[in-house]
Amino acid sequence: MAAGVQGESVARNYAEALLVLARKADDAEGWGALLRQVADAINNDVNLSRFLESPRIAAEQKSVVLSKALGDKVPHLFLRFLQQLVKNRRQMLIPAIATEYETLRDAASGIVHARVTVARETGDEEAKMIAERLSKATGKTVVPHFAVDPSILGGVVVRVGDTVMDGSLRRKLGMLRRRMGGTRA
Repeated sequence: MAAGVQGESVARNYAEALLVLARKADDAEGWGALLRQVADAINNDVNLSRFLESPRIAAEQKSVVLSKALGDKVPHLFLRFLQQLVKNRRQMLIPAIATEYETLRDAASGIVHARVTVARETGDEEAKMIAERLSKATGKTVVPHFAVDPSILGGVVVRVGDTVMDGSLRRKLGMLRRRMGGTRA
């Protein structure tokens, strides 16, 4: 299910609430891992997904199943959080909540994720250098996620949140073409 803008906002609110609970339990990393496991299970198990999204199965019954499946494996407050999601009919937002949770947790730790598009595969040294330069430029620890797109011809295009830094050869050639009067050689 695509979350949409409203779903993302709701997911962020739930993620913020869960992060508060996780911090009180002094286990933001652990709770994040648990939430990611539940989200992955929903995304990968068609039967679980159908069970959770079925309007024919009462929320109470879903909560009982969650309790039996997770009761002794997760912290009590974490289980209560999941049961509250079911009660509020927001259980299908769990994957989006997990993503928002990870984003909030990382932001609080000074970590940002960047989508780095390159024209060709990068080696380990080059990837490390790009990560270091991005970290220096942003003042935060940058975790790069690389994608290859030969159409940029060379250079890199970096997206951090809503900010795009286009250092591609394709853009530079386009700018040069416009300066020269728009003629094509």
